[in-house]
Amino acid sequence: MSTLDSLALTRIPAEDEALRAEVRAFLQEAIADLPAHIRARSWGGYSSALSRRLGDKGWIGITLPRAYGGGGRSAFTRYVLVEEYLACGAPVGSHWIADRQSAPLILKYGTEAQKQFYIPRVCKGEAFFCIGMSEPNAGSDLASVKTRAVPNAQGFVLNGQKIWTTNAHHCQYMIALVRTSGTSEDRHQGLSQVIVDLSLPGVTVRPIEDLSGDSHFCEVFFDNVQLGPDALIGAEGQGWEQVTAELAFERSGPERLFSSIVLFDQWLGYVRTPQGRTDSAVRLAGKVLTQLAPLRAMSVSVQEKLTQGASPIVEAALVKELGTTLEQMIPAAIAEDLFAREAEDVPVELLMTLKYVTEASPSFSLRGGTRDILRGMIARGLGLR
Repeated sequence: MSTLDSLALTRIPAEDEALRAEVRAFLQEAIADLPAHIRARSWGGYSSALSRRLGDKGWIGITLPRAYGGGGRSAFTRYVLVEEYLACGAPVGSHWIADRQSAPLILKYGTEAQKQFYIPRVCKGEAFFCIGMSEPNAGSDLASVKTRAVPNAQGFVLNGQKIWTTNAHHCQYMIALVRTSGTSEDRHQGLSQVIVDLSLPGVTVRPIEDLSGDSHFCEVFFDNVQLGPDALIGAEGQGWEQVTAELAFERSGPERLFSSIVLFDQWLGYVRTPQGRTDSAVRLAGKVLTQLAPLRAMSVSVQEKLTQGASPIVEAALVKELGTTLEQMIPAAIAEDLFAREAEDVPVELLMTLKYVTEASPSFSLRGGTRDILRGMIARGLGLR
């Protein structure tokens, strides 16, 4: 198979596109009072009330089977929903990870009891999950995790620490990658995934405040946390295979292209005015769009592979690497444009949005895998490493 075969493009089916207008109209009403610099947080923003409303609409877990409370629709339907959430800047962070990764992971690897318990709650916007992968001193090297779940008569005893855990302080559950046998020198062997109820004794969640004053990243500590035998998800020792497949969902979606889209749209609205229009700004708008369009097409193409049950790990890494590069370029280029103008000519709200996105943008190439890790995966996939 040629490398070019994996980059074949596709399009979103008409029946899925048909949902877009309804979603957009709902969001325009639901978040009408949110200013742009708040909407710029989008999937990093938190509103459990909005998540419950989206659950009532059937727009969480829309790809999951109806038997578990899902919508039974295709991954393309979810792609349309996610694009509209991001484009509108909807604060959907409370259910984001549960919808994107946790519920599909439970559906694929979980027991029937786990499916019956967790998935309907996710679909209603009532159960929120965070991801327990990163650890201190491990960086993006997931194979070196040291958090350990030791089997005992009641299930497992969990000890260790996770870090950079998004929205852990708002979530009820974590799916954690832990070591159940061997040592960190064993690399991919002896790793498993467990579901951790964050209300259990011995769990401490400590938010980390970032440059913008937000605190959606957290440290999570486990001190002799007793897990039941039903905490294990999938097969013991198969955690590496499960987590690498899970990451394809995390790396290929439109959230790896559109983190700066609220800022870009707001700036574009300003450039369309007589006061904001300049030749250099028009050229910059064209530069951004000519990069965004093929990246979106690649992202949709990866979505089709996920729909077919494939695990496009390298293709997803390519989308994320190129996508986050664009996401980081947008605030830098807009800042260069706006700071070349007279200060009184630039809307204050636009500057507030630029400030937030500029402060948040260094994290774009960290979350979901650092740039170096992704480039290594791409090189390996091309047979260059």
